[in-house]
Amino acid sequence: MGNITFKDIFKPGQTILETDLYIHHHNPEMLLQYDSNFISFKKMPTIKEFIEAQAYLRAYHQEYGQKHVRFYFPEGEPFTEELMDFFQKDEDYSIGYLELFAIQPEDFPAVQENPEIAVENVTEETGDAYLRFQYEHDSVYGEDYADKKQSQHLRNFKNQSIQQILAFYQGKPAGSVDVILKDKTAEIDGLMVHEDFQKKGIGSRLQKFVMDQFQDKTVILVADGEDTPKEMYRKQNYQYLGKQYQALKIYE
Repeated sequence: MGNITFKDIFKPGQTILETDLYIHHHNPEMLLQYDSNFISFKKMPTIKEFIEAQAYLRAYHQEYGQKHVRFYFPEGEPFTEELMDFFQKDEDYSIGYLELFAIQPEDFPAVQENPEIAVENVTEETGDAYLRFQYEHDSVYGEDYADKKQSQHLRNFKNQSIQQILAFYQGKPAGSVDVILKDKTAEIDGLMVHEDFQKKGIGSRLQKFVMDQFQDKTVILVADGEDTPKEMYRKQNYQYLGKQYQALKIYE
């Protein structure tokens, strides 16, 4: 599968600052999206370096009315004891990890056909249905966030490197996924199935649609290390490639 790492994962936005220690990533169009506004450490920081980076990012975010700081740490490296002690003493920090998976499309298991499920690329004709489906999901995080995401979905629709896919169950929008295309990879992003249509094989059908459409690429995805879907990915023949720790603090 080549040397695929977390650096291959798409992050909308731009690099604001790069130092020997970290990269500061900022997305002015999605200020409320934690995963698009963060610092990614190139090497594990000392406690002094982390506190300085935290102060810098907090001040930068305050200028834009942002109420969080998000940090990603070097791939495959656990927290040092002093960093772990720091996070345990600050109850406002939540820490976790992401896991990176990849699969060759031909290795994905066969999926049983179901005439009640239809999967297709989003077009001008189905764009409104896709947007309404996304809005219902995004509005859980607030109307302002959902409105901003609508603009992002529209930008993505026009982006040749992003393919939006929508699944229907008995004619109703039931699931979706975005695929981010690069030279050698197709990244599954935002795979979701509406709660009313769970356990009907829609998630597998969406993935199979991706595999069939991009057979010349390695399909990759990131899963939250503490979520259950990662076990599903292992059963579907995805290969585990690595882990990355993260920390998030939200200021009220």
